[in-house]
Amino acid sequence: MSENALTRTDTAASGSGRIIALIALAAALIALPFVVQALGQPALVPLATRVLIYAIAAASLNLALGFGGMVSFGHAAFFGIGGYAVGILYRTMMDDALFLGFIPGTDQLLITLPAAILVAGLFACIIGALSLRTAGVQFIMITLAFAQMLFFLFVSLKAYGGDDGMTIRRRNALFDLNTRDDVTFYFICLAIAALVFLVLWRIVGSRFGMVLAGIRQNERRMAAIGIAPYRYKLAAFVISGMGAGLAGALMANYLRFVSPDMLHWTKSGELMIMVILGGVGTLLGPLLGAAALVILETVLTSWTEHWQLVLGPILLLVVLFTQGGLNGLLNRLGLGRSAP
Repeated sequence: MSENALTRTDTAASGSGRIIALIALAAALIALPFVVQALGQPALVPLATRVLIYAIAAASLNLALGFGGMVSFGHAAFFGIGGYAVGILYRTMMDDALFLGFIPGTDQLLITLPAAILVAGLFACIIGALSLRTAGVQFIMITLAFAQMLFFLFVSLKAYGGDDGMTIRRRNALFDLNTRDDVTFYFICLAIAALVFLVLWRIVGSRFGMVLAGIRQNERRMAAIGIAPYRYKLAAFVISGMGAGLAGALMANYLRFVSPDMLHWTKSGELMIMVILGGVGTLLGPLLGAAALVILETVLTSWTEHWQLVLGPILLLVVLFTQGGLNGLLNRLGLGRSAP
């Protein structure tokens, strides 16, 4: 058999393996609530919901960090803004008032989620337009500074709870679904996560994604052939911020609570750890990283109040020896073709 024929065979096998793995993953996620309830562990459903929400946020950050080469330490700002968009609209509705004098409140998920995405995207556009005029350490510090500015802004807003945060008495409504039910809300988050990952897959595989990858590898060369890196990086940064805002809106509904902690720089650090832990620049890496970090945190906190002392070395070992995070570990175990 010729070399070209072997290459085509390997490519076809790789594609088939990925499809089978994705179908198996989808089936497992759909069956998860029923399986854990049958096993008498219904508390695992909210845990899986948290994983899905953080996976959306981490995957959004990965678009900027992994595919665009923009190390942002300010994505917690967009995450928190998405959460506060839901909280403020709910508070406005409960007070029978108008936000800013002309925006009515609502508890409809089909309105609050797009509002959170829009507001987060607007802030991402403003922050990105200013931050992307720099690069390297300066970019990291400017995004961090903007996030902390917004953190202290929401701490000072006593009308919306200030440092204590704001309670959302019930989750946003979606048609006639009972969003208060954990299983129902899990499937809502699963559907949204599937849509987000599909959109990101299409973006990465598009001409825009190829240009973004070229800018990450050699920005000067891309500029030399007539491509404006600034515009492409800003577009990717805005899309990334919109995804983080969507995740924040879902988290606000999940917790029925928002606070300035959602905007703190440590939240940005958590999202970055999820990306690195799962595999930077891979599509399913953020999902793996989010699952690993949330599960590790849950298990270790049940063992000791000093769980972070245990978590640190575990994360260090994974990063040092997996060569590409958990996705790299799958590659080394011969499962890489099934992990895009």
